Amino acid sequence: MVLALIAFSPELSISQGKTLSQDAEISILTCGPGTELYSSFGHNAIRVFDLSSGIDEVYNYGTFNFSTPNFYYKFASGKLLYSLSVSTYNRFLFTYDIEKRWVKEQLLDLSEPDKQDFYKFLQINRLPENRDYQYDFLFDNCATKLPEVLTQVMPNRLQFSDEHLESKKSFRDLIQENLSYNTWASFGIDLALGAVIDREAKPYEYMFLPNYVRLQLENTTLDNRPLVSKSIDVLKFPENRPETIFSLSPIFWFVLLLIFSCFITYKDYKKVCRNRWFDFILFLITGLAGCLIFFLWFMTDHSSTAQNYNILWAMPLNLFIAFQFLKKKNIASWVYNYLLILIFLIFLVVVLWLFRYQVFSPLLVFILAILVLRYSYLYRLNRHKQ
Repeated sequence: MVLALIAFSPELSISQGKTLSQDAEISILTCGPGTELYSSFGHNAIRVFDLSSGIDEVYNYGTFNFSTPNFYYKFASGKLLYSLSVSTYNRFLFTYDIEKRWVKEQLLDLSEPDKQDFYKFLQINRLPENRDYQYDFLFDNCATKLPEVLTQVMPNRLQFSDEHLESKKSFRDLIQENLSYNTWASFGIDLALGAVIDREAKPYEYMFLPNYVRLQLENTTLDNRPLVSKSIDVLKFPENRPETIFSLSPIFWFVLLLIFSCFITYKDYKKVCRNRWFDFILFLITGLAGCLIFFLWFMTDHSSTAQNYNILWAMPLNLFIAFQFLKKKNIASWVYNYLLILIFLIFLVVVLWLFRYQVFSPLLVFILAILVLRYSYLYRLNRHKQ
């Protein structure tokens, strides 16, 4: 999984010096998406099957240890190590059967020496001193590990064709293929990830997503012959798409909030006043969102959260300005000049969006409308009272 929330599977004992028989098979497993965010992108793993030797193992690069010290901090800051773990094929398959997620298997057309080299590589890679790696959402995850392993085992012998790619897409486009825009998951991802994911992905880079690994392998040759000899539907289930209840969806709540904001602002306009608690909450929430964006951008190792210009409308300073609006009177005059800066920054967000320097969530339109409405009213109110 690209966002794998899996505890370590029970490790199989390492068979030192064990070799495969001539009938052994090595295949790539691709698993369909689940209904939870962490499983929305599917999963990849490697299967080694050798009936003669009693081997039927699945090598899984998408695991981490929940008992890691400071687990939640490391997870949030991008410092959590992911690992290669090994389980039996039946145990691996059981999980996806329970979750009603499809599983496809691609048998690799490898020579006997290649199979031995592949298996030896995995055996060495699963050792405690080798199995950990620094996870990266886009460039080093359970999906990207597969082409990496293939090219290391068989260097300079694989040719990757991009004929299966119908159009050029950015990383954000590829991520959103697995999500619905009117979901909190989609909105949260667009809020957390920066402009770095809006560049066009190279064909090889599409393989940060499991299904594109599967598609790429079908269009890959080894020594000028197809790498995949056979494709099998192991588990057949319809695509999992979580159902969105409209009354719980972000567009419902953002439209409701916009209507409420218009109502509050109209009442304040008629009375020539301001609702202190409404403004406090508005600045508090945008300030907290800005602090989160700042943390992800500057204080973590996540490559995909850099250059996030959502921070232009979700300003961290709003967290402190919020308490100014709790006052009944005597708000510092510079606060109203600050409102002009905020309006300008929102305009800058629109410009960045129009030129696709960063693509924001479509749902952001409602938030920007609320902020411009309220900031403009508060600035006008101050001018009126001067």
